[in-house]
Amino acid sequence: MSAKAKKLRIKQVRSTIGRKADQGATIRALGLKRINDVVEQDDTPVIRGMIFKVKHLIEVEEV
Repeated sequence: MSAKAKKLRIKQVRSTIGRKADQGATIRALGLKRINDVVEQDDTPVIRGMIFKVKHLIEVEEV
């Protein structure tokens, strides 16, 4: 792996209210708590899978 791993900036833009429980759990596992929260995560296959599951609730930017 390279010396500097890629990062992803993830922002929650929609609420988890009324969504399936596993989608809410995925948002929490990404480190997001409320709308407009922003976290940075490493670009790994696990994180990419989580992003795919809740892609309608978040915005993603490569850093």
